[in-house]
Amino acid sequence: MKYFDSHAHYYDERFSEELTMGVDEFVDTLLTENVSYIINVSASPETARLVVAQAKKHKNMYTAIGIHPSDTRFIDDMDAALEEIKALILDKENKCVCLGEIGLDYHYPDTDKEKQMRYFEAQMNLAAELNIPVCIHDRESHADVMDVIRRHPEVKGVLHSFSGSAEMAEELARLGWMISFSGTLTFTNARKPKEAAARLPRESVMIETDCPYLAPHPKRGTLNHSGNLEYTNAVLAAIWGITPEECAEITENNAKRFFRL
Repeated sequence: MKYFDSHAHYYDERFSEELTMGVDEFVDTLLTENVSYIINVSASPETARLVVAQAKKHKNMYTAIGIHPSDTRFIDDMDAALEEIKALILDKENKCVCLGEIGLDYHYPDTDKEKQMRYFEAQMNLAAELNIPVCIHDRESHADVMDVIRRHPEVKGVLHSFSGSAEMAEELARLGWMISFSGTLTFTNARKPKEAAARLPRESVMIETDCPYLAPHPKRGTLNHSGNLEYTNAVLAAIWGITPEECAEITENNAKRFFRL
């Protein structure tokens, strides 16, 4: 049984600091054992270059390239940053299958919401221009994220590490969007993600790690990685009342369809 990790960050420094082997060797081991594909997701032009370099070393690792809302605070020239993102996406050698992660993050009180929204709208317009799906980061910004999605019906994408309500998830599915669940689905207090998973059509769901973050129960507090998808998959299978093997196959096929692999 193998799992498709639809959202990971293997360039993160935690991997080089905490692994007992090299990152490339570790990824090769995962892809040999119980992982079928990995989408390596960037957060800025700088990290986009890192995910591209890593993906070129692994047959079944692909990239998502975009500007994370929290990283907008480090960028002064939006047009130049977006031109670089566009060029990286268009280069076929970079194995880019998604524009992301983009979106909104209102967690911190000093957040420049206006700047985040400008980058979000601009990248949704770029996705429409390039006919590429998007990966959205939504942290404590559900209403504004939904407003942007409704304003761009020509764009389709995935809400990663979903934290919204079941009603929000159902609306996204009706709009042709995907929902991805991370290790948070396994947490004992994860009422909202579990309710959403139970009510979604199965063809609208993917799984992810968001590694090295959000390690699932019983691995919480440790370095997360794609091999831990078995725990998220098992919880999702239980919610759906099917076997883990069936669940892994469904979510893998969904991800292959979404990322056009």
